[in-house]
Amino acid sequence: MSLRVGVATERAQRTRNEDSVSVSDGVYLVADGMGGHEAGEVASRTAIDSLRGLGAGTPTPTDVRSYVRAAHAAVRDLPSLTGRRPGTTVTGVVVTTHGETPCWLVLNVGDSRTYRMAGGVLEQVTRDHSEVAELVERGLVRAADAQHHPRRNVVTRVLGGGASDVEPDVWLLPVSPGDRMLVCSDGLTDELSDARIQAELRAEDEAQAAADRLVAAALAAGGHDNVTAIVLDATLSAR
Repeated sequence: MSLRVGVATERAQRTRNEDSVSVSDGVYLVADGMGGHEAGEVASRTAIDSLRGLGAGTPTPTDVRSYVRAAHAAVRDLPSLTGRRPGTTVTGVVVTTHGETPCWLVLNVGDSRTYRMAGGVLEQVTRDHSEVAELVERGLVRAADAQHHPRRNVVTRVLGGGASDVEPDVWLLPVSPGDRMLVCSDGLTDELSDARIQAELRAEDEAQAAADRLVAAALAAGGHDNVTAIVLDATLSAR
């Protein structure tokens, strides 16, 4: 399998960019820090640094859970700069194999998202860990209203924060020819609907052009939060 990778990030209307990324050695992650001042930036960077080791060998879902718990502990150990513990979301894909099959190992904690586009159709792989997502699941808020709900950014699961442990969501998905994966912070999904994201991805064949286009569209739509997008295009070689 070969990959084409594009990444774009902007601080938008915020004073600093608290998003951090990993885009090498088979580890493609976005972490969106929170905590104010420098705390969010340090939290997201600490999480990403703790997870880079997943690029060694052929990691399994068990490996992901172990690394995520170590990242959670590392963020919890950071000093509080604002009177509350820093925290961060993290989501993305690690390239691995299961048997001889190339796979996306998708992980998620929080409300940043990982999507898969196959045959031009976009599907959200991850599940948001947020108050609004829980309300939608319980039928108390319509899915169409979730994007603009006043509590849409209240996250229920993060790395760091007050919880002593964290359980990541993990999926192992076989890679299909032509797969396009999108890993992004909520600065993208707060501004653009899934239908708009799909349209922007369809408009660009190259991964870097697609990432740039998505971030530009989010900025044009308001750009209220840091916005980051990683686009991965997979090509499977014939044996």
